[in-house]
Amino acid sequence: MAKAAKTAIKKDPKQALEAKNYSKVIKAVRSPKTGAYTFKEGMVHKDKIKDYLANSK
Repeated sequence: MAKAAKTAIKKDPKQALEAKNYSKVIKAVRSPKTGAYTFKEGMVHKDKIKDYLANSK
């Protein structure tokens, strides 16, 4: 049986509302050296997702 996560978000309703505005974004980036793909993860505000994906770094 899994335990319930006890975080500050569950205790503070304002933080819970703000947390819903963020998304986890995973971007595939190709290595110029080997040609293999690596993955970059980030928590991004929902209004800035396109900027994050367009950024080459």
